Amino acid sequence: MALAMSEAVPAEAEADRLEREVLVRISPDDATRARVAAACRALVERAEAAARSRGIPVARCLVAGSAARGTYLVDRLDIDLFLLFPPSTTRADLEHRGLELAAAILERPETRYAEHPYLRGVFDGFPVDAVPGFAVDDPTHPISAVDRTPFHQAYLESRYTPALVDQVRLAKQFLRAIGVYGSEARTAGFSGYLLELLVLRFGGLRGLLKAARAWRPPVRLESTPGASPTVPEDIALILDDPVDPGRNVSSALSRRNLATFILAAATYLEHPGRWAFERTPRALPTLSGAIELVADRGTHVAVLTVPRPTVVDDILYPQMRKAERAVSEEAARLGFRVLGTASAAGPDRVYLLLEVEHGRLPAVRLQEGPPPGLDRVASFLEKWSTTSAPVLQGPYVLADGRLAVEARRSERELEPLLRAAIDRLPLGRDLKPREPGLVAVASLASVAETEALDEAVSDLLEKRLPWSEAAR
Repeated sequence: MALAMSEAVPAEAEADRLEREVLVRISPDDATRARVAAACRALVERAEAAARSRGIPVARCLVAGSAARGTYLVDRLDIDLFLLFPPSTTRADLEHRGLELAAAILERPETRYAEHPYLRGVFDGFPVDAVPGFAVDDPTHPISAVDRTPFHQAYLESRYTPALVDQVRLAKQFLRAIGVYGSEARTAGFSGYLLELLVLRFGGLRGLLKAARAWRPPVRLESTPGASPTVPEDIALILDDPVDPGRNVSSALSRRNLATFILAAATYLEHPGRWAFERTPRALPTLSGAIELVADRGTHVAVLTVPRPTVVDDILYPQMRKAERAVSEEAARLGFRVLGTASAAGPDRVYLLLEVEHGRLPAVRLQEGPPPGLDRVASFLEKWSTTSAPVLQGPYVLADGRLAVEARRSERELEPLLRAAIDRLPLGRDLKPREPGLVAVASLASVAETEALDEAVSDLLEKRLPWSEAAR
């Protein structure tokens, strides 16, 4: 026990020193904070004035999120402006008038899509997302996904101190470094709101890490006594929204990313280092290097190439993961031993990768039948006893009493078998082409190299903890 305590003290001291150093690097200086605050005020004033001059019936304009609370990082600042309309506004008017108002106040506006369209542009040199929503009175009955935002803002703002703001910044940088920050479907990580609630709950980054190292997914936390949000079976973390106890704040977080965070928490507490706050950009492998790696592994990689549908990422990426599961399950059903899958989306194509132990099945497959005494025995024997049946051995009785034959496979290669199965696989409503023949299936060595393919190859063949090299 004495040894454990003597080791703990230097680790705590090193973490203190390191976190002070990191805070200096990631925190905005006084001049930047003042400029951001002034831009937020001016943005709201400009939006309100533009609404009045155009007769746009906005109930409220406000800046929320990290820019409003001061929890942004110096190298990562987006201002979120919410244009809230009366609840009686139709969805069509909300989108039309909201985009009209946003376009009047932002430079270089671009239309983006989430639940409904919003504009991204620039104001006073800062990137701004201008999002229409409804000014509801009760956050437990939102009309759109962003309607709880003012209530989130008020809840957090009333509880913050300068020390807690620093702790939120540290926690954000920690999650960024290990690659689990961001609730968009592509990342499936921690949202900013979830992270800020956790920092508040545990008093800071270190308190959160100490709690997290003992977590075992699925993790159930509670903000409101008696809250019971509805959650799916495969949920990673359950934390009810304090302004809407029936909602799980962490529904976007994947089990993989939660497990990564738990491992990182334990590692940092034992061995604090710069690795926890600095993520080295991943160098993507070349296709030729990947082909050599597959040869060295003695495995086989198939690539399915699908036309990219015109849907937003938050719709596309869940369907890509669904397609990975469908292809993997079909390969396993056919008799291949699956080692892993990966996917990535390029500008016009989506790549689904599947690694199996061997790309060619044995010529023989075991076809099991019923045990004696069932009516199906006669039909089984009749089917497999004809001269045209592709039987290599049998019928015979297995050790457990069932009938069996060993049949010859008509097709043994992975790619043709997957190609024949594509039309019946659940690849996702938008991802699956509406016309047959648009999904290409080929071995890794037969496809053309693209950046998206390299990204998928890296995910498939270079799996490692994000900090594994740096933490050594």
